[in-house]
Amino acid sequence: MLKLEARPEPSRVWTYGSPLLALLVTVLIGALMFSALGKDPLRGLEMFFWLPVHNAYAVGELLVKATPLLIIALGLAVCFRSNVWNIGAEGQYIIGAIFAGGIALLADAGTGRWIVVPILLAGVLGGMLWASLTALLRDRFHANEILVSLMLVYVAVQVLSYLVGGPWKDPMGFNFPQSKTFDAVTRIPRLFEGSRVSIGALLALLSVLGLWVFLFRTRAGLALQVGGLAPAAARYAGFSSRKALWTALLMSGGAAGLAGALEVAGPIGQLTPYVPAGYGFAAIIVAFVGRLHPVGMVFSAILMSMFYIGGELAQSRLGLTKSLTGVFQGLLLFSLLACDTLVNYRLKWSK
Repeated sequence: MLKLEARPEPSRVWTYGSPLLALLVTVLIGALMFSALGKDPLRGLEMFFWLPVHNAYAVGELLVKATPLLIIALGLAVCFRSNVWNIGAEGQYIIGAIFAGGIALLADAGTGRWIVVPILLAGVLGGMLWASLTALLRDRFHANEILVSLMLVYVAVQVLSYLVGGPWKDPMGFNFPQSKTFDAVTRIPRLFEGSRVSIGALLALLSVLGLWVFLFRTRAGLALQVGGLAPAAARYAGFSSRKALWTALLMSGGAAGLAGALEVAGPIGQLTPYVPAGYGFAAIIVAFVGRLHPVGMVFSAILMSMFYIGGELAQSRLGLTKSLTGVFQGLLLFSLLACDTLVNYRLKWSK
């Protein structure tokens, strides 16, 4: 019979091989799911793994989805490596979008392209402000950051609903709960003509490099990681746990707010109740599938964006529900959790 035997030390092979095995398991279960729904499994998998990359325009749309996922995941990785469990990046993303949208609504005919910079900075500030509420309650009152950050997501949603249905509602919008469309001067510059890919993709790649340097080449990054792995050792080394808490949450909130600003001033172009797209929650999966490593999260963000596009294609072309996106995300996460067992344990035949 097969039994699990503890390894003397974690397997380096399975540390990086586990996500690949989890992806394979997700594909196999997805094929069975399409069969159970009466659809051609190959056709269904084509929606998720081929059509999102089959031409240049599709790749551009893939990058549009991957950009906010990657930026948010990079910020979350800082928190998770510091043992700070920020689950409310979705709320920080929404507040960042609100702050950025407020600046964009101030633009008029005489406004120049310089306003793009204040829009992005406002998004970062909004995300940091919302994350600071979690940091304050954890620091001063020892509140659980998981519950606080998660509950603040619903508060952020209500703030957005109030604004687009009240003070910021477009008077020419046929009574729909939405702001007016932002002026063209406020839009995030695009990289290519005929594509929606913006400079946000470049900012995401620069953030990957910046986070790698911060985590692995600076004393502050070392302090954060040591504090997460061994708090007692961090205190002995003179690292401040309070500073680590605030640094991690502010960096994570700022990244989520930046993603929100890039979305509303980019592909969306206005504030609507549909700004919350679940990116803040999906980015948690992106972070862990990418092993909390900046480079690994690039690939996991692309994979997760394929799930988003695949769900939309399955809805429009196969008549299936768009919730398949969440199903594939959940399958990948649970498959990863199962396959991660092989990092610390190995299968062994026993008589």
